[in-house]
Amino acid sequence: MADRVTQLQDAVNQLADHFCNSVGVLQQSATPGKLQSTVKQEPSGVAPQQQEDLTLLFAQLIARTAKDIDLLIDSLPSEESTTELQNASLRRLEEENEDAAQKLRDVVRRGEILLSQIQQALSDIAEAQLKTQEQNVQHHLSF
Repeated sequence: MADRVTQLQDAVNQLADHFCNSVGVLQQSATPGKLQSTVKQEPSGVAPQQQEDLTLLFAQLIARTAKDIDLLIDSLPSEESTTELQNASLRRLEEENEDAAQKLRDVVRRGEILLSQIQQALSDIAEAQLKTQEQNVQHHLSF
C-alpha cells in the first residue's frame, strides 16, 4: 500500500488525465467555428447520444476523483497535530488492533472446535455406513 502522499499524487495525475481526455472528447465532437465564410461545416464524428454519455462519464470521473483527493487531503496529518497527539492516536490504534487480534484468535479457536466436532461426526457417519453395508452384505450372503 502506498503512503498517503503517493496516493494523493496518483489521484492528482488521474484527475489531470480525466481533464485531458474530456477536453479531447470536446475537441472531437465540437462543430468547427467559422473562420471564413467559405468554410463548410462538417458533421462531427460523435453521435449526440454518445457525446452526452461521454460528457456524463467524464463529469462523474472528475467529481469522484476530486472527492477522493479531498478525502486523501483530509487524512494527511495537520500542522496542529503534535507528536504527542500522533503518538496517542497510534497507541489507540494499536489497542484497537490488539482487541481485533484477540477477537480473531477467539473466532479461530471456536472454528477449530467446530471443525473437530464436524470431523468426528463425519467419522461416526462413515463408520455407521460401513457397518450397515457389512450387515447388508452378510444378509445377502445368508440367503
